[in-house]
Amino acid sequence: MPIDATKPYDDQNIFAKILRGEIPNSTVYEDDHVLAFEDINPQAPYHVLVIPKGAYVSWDDFSANGSDAEIAAFIRAVGHIAREAGLTEPGYRLLANIGMDAHQEVPHLHVHIFAGRPLGPMLVR
Repeated sequence: MPIDATKPYDDQNIFAKILRGEIPNSTVYEDDHVLAFEDINPQAPYHVLVIPKGAYVSWDDFSANGSDAEIAAFIRAVGHIAREAGLTEPGYRLLANIGMDAHQEVPHLHVHIFAGRPLGPMLVR
């Protein structure tokens, strides 16, 4: 069910629980500011979620309130993960759903990295 990304952060969301170690994950990358892990319901052969470790609901929240170090680490982590997975040449897609119209389901900023096959058009018409 889509969430309202303008609401306050809910520390009981699934990603907050993963960050606290209450729910296991298949980590592919971690540093002081970022955690990346395999999606449990992959939509492509390669499907990884990248999340900041801070409590940010959306891209808007993160870009307005994240520290320069957090923002830089997040962006660098996405590129690092893609390069390490060998995705640069064949290509990959980044997706961040923000708010109701975009069908954001978890109230914690996250970016999907999709790859491993031709992904088709960006939006279904």
